[in-house]
Amino acid sequence: MASTQRFSGYPLPKEGPKTPYTPTVDKNPVLRGWSLVIGAKLVNYSSAIAQATWTNAKFGCVRDIPELHQYDWRLQPVVTPLIPDGVVQSKAEITPELCERQPDDLAGRFHSAADYHELFKSGKLTPLQVANALLPIISRGQKPPAKYESAFAVTREDIVLAAAKKSTERYAAGQPLGVLDGVPIGVKDDMDVEEYTSHMGQPFDPNNPFFEPATKTIWPIAQLEAAGAIVVGKLVMHELGSDVSGCNPHWGTPVNWNNPAYYPGGSSSGGGSALSAGLVPIAIGTDAGGSIRIPASFCGAYGLKPTLHRAYTMKSSICVIGPMAATANDLAIAYRIMTAPNPEDPIQGSFALSIPPSPATKKTIGIYRDWFDQSSPDVLDVTQKAISYFTDKLGYEVVDITIPYLVEGQYSHSAWALTEGVDHQRSHVPDPAKALANLNHCNQLLLAVGACMSGVDMIKGGQLRGLLMEHLAFLFKKHPNLLIVTPTVPEAGWKIHPGDQAYGFSDGNATIRTMMYIWLANATGCPAVSAPVGYVDAEVGEGKLPVGLMAMGEWGAEEQLLAWAKDAETYLNTVREGGRSRPKDWADVVEIAQSAK
Repeated sequence: MASTQRFSGYPLPKEGPKTPYTPTVDKNPVLRGWSLVIGAKLVNYSSAIAQATWTNAKFGCVRDIPELHQYDWRLQPVVTPLIPDGVVQSKAEITPELCERQPDDLAGRFHSAADYHELFKSGKLTPLQVANALLPIISRGQKPPAKYESAFAVTREDIVLAAAKKSTERYAAGQPLGVLDGVPIGVKDDMDVEEYTSHMGQPFDPNNPFFEPATKTIWPIAQLEAAGAIVVGKLVMHELGSDVSGCNPHWGTPVNWNNPAYYPGGSSSGGGSALSAGLVPIAIGTDAGGSIRIPASFCGAYGLKPTLHRAYTMKSSICVIGPMAATANDLAIAYRIMTAPNPEDPIQGSFALSIPPSPATKKTIGIYRDWFDQSSPDVLDVTQKAISYFTDKLGYEVVDITIPYLVEGQYSHSAWALTEGVDHQRSHVPDPAKALANLNHCNQLLLAVGACMSGVDMIKGGQLRGLLMEHLAFLFKKHPNLLIVTPTVPEAGWKIHPGDQAYGFSDGNATIRTMMYIWLANATGCPAVSAPVGYVDAEVGEGKLPVGLMAMGEWGAEEQLLAWAKDAETYLNTVREGGRSRPKDWADVVEIAQSAK
């Protein structure tokens, strides 16, 4: 049965051209060390070299699509599910099933918000004890360095302990605020949290007024704090969020504790690292090109990219704020709390609640096989086994679909993301003429190339976005409740190259491949979720590599995606041979806190 949900900005459901999926071979030069330093300088000093780099990267190929003049261009893919007439806007409820604990004997079990909440209510542990256990193992500036400090840019002991003390007092009085009260969380270092500086992965510059501590916490984080969650620190990120490996020469690259020989993914790299280590059950990230879902996949966690502007109206047509979590329930809890309607935000505040699907709802998975099959053989093996579970045991129907111009669309999205990055950086420095001066060499190169985007490129990219949105609307109407499923990332991991910590590196070929599936949700504003469904053997290092499966849904379908992620969790925990795997150096925060009592 078709949904009765009304929307603002919903695209005309119209099937797009039938174009073949023909992947191309990218030939971007891989730059490391001195070649990167020299390349960055050349691109910045020569507009001709910058333009040649742009052309070689195929960022302008969208101009060559003949049909685009037939489509209206959409600079913002804003599609808003509307509140029904006569219904008063409300917050999503934290329903009882989300507060259920997983079995204690479950293989690879991670601590959840429900675990902390039960321990706090019983008096077996307090939020203050958890805070005191965490701070010594995550805070920078100690000798020797704290084992898990790579995930966190900044921790504020005074703020954390004050919040933990208040939470402890609420539990002692029998008045906790809810399941998140006292639960430690991390926040990516590009979101404002009162009294914290947002570095956006850059080195601190005392001469830059934008590095002043925030005077107000951004809405989604404020809602989590109002529910009692304790922000234990700001999480390290790929500088400016401009790439997806997570490599950061200044702050250091957060460790992927599943296998430290591999990158954690980015740009929400600290979130992926903190979750894989067991330090927090929830981390909040941003996602303009997979920056929540890629580290979730690489680090074996859950990650949700909501509908554009669902959580917060950002100054971006592709970037959203969303949750990452160690469990599917915690992903849903964080999502429901952080997306409470903001009365001061006319766009975000007008969203209708996403409604969980009825058990009787038909479940449909759409697969574009030519696209799906571009993944490596080991990723295909893991993801196809998971899909077989969805179809054979849970009654999902698989339908074959096609989507036009995926190759060109990805190049257009990459160019768009870089151009937004240029504008963002220019607006966050005292002298826009020197906007790139203090960035690492990778970003000096990337943003100089991003500045080559012309108005024609942007309009043509907007027209292609309109085409893609109309085609997706056609698919969603043809197959109600459709979820478009792909691997999250075509490779299970991204190996760390020796020496990259000195200068960083630029490997556009690997970046484009890593973003092969995730970009479509950003370009069109659709929600998408990544869930771990298995592991593969690593080529180097110690530890298996997690593999993520991703579902993308219709605008506003977050609850449907969260239900799908819960199904995926059941598969990983109870059906897949061996179940879930925990990293060797996973930190049992509960045990650490209890042993220090």
